[in-house]
Amino acid sequence: MKIQVLFFGITTDLVGSSTLELNIVDVATVADFKKSLKEKYHQLENLNSYAIAVNESYAADNLLLKESDVVAVIPPVSGG
Repeated sequence: MKIQVLFFGITTDLVGSSTLELNIVDVATVADFKKSLKEKYHQLENLNSYAIAVNESYAADNLLLKESDVVAVIPPVSGG
């Protein structure tokens, strides 16, 4: 199935794009997505953590993804 992936902050630099359309297996959780993303983009392993949002809501690792979902990869934010 196809999903749209949006990258923010440092993840854009690590992946080399702010948006991608990816094909993933038909039955995939957020945890499965994160694992396949790190396999494809090894640079993401340099981040200690990042959040995932699906269709504009933060998502737990056990959420099942659906065709045409929009998945955002959100790095940690720091500021002062």
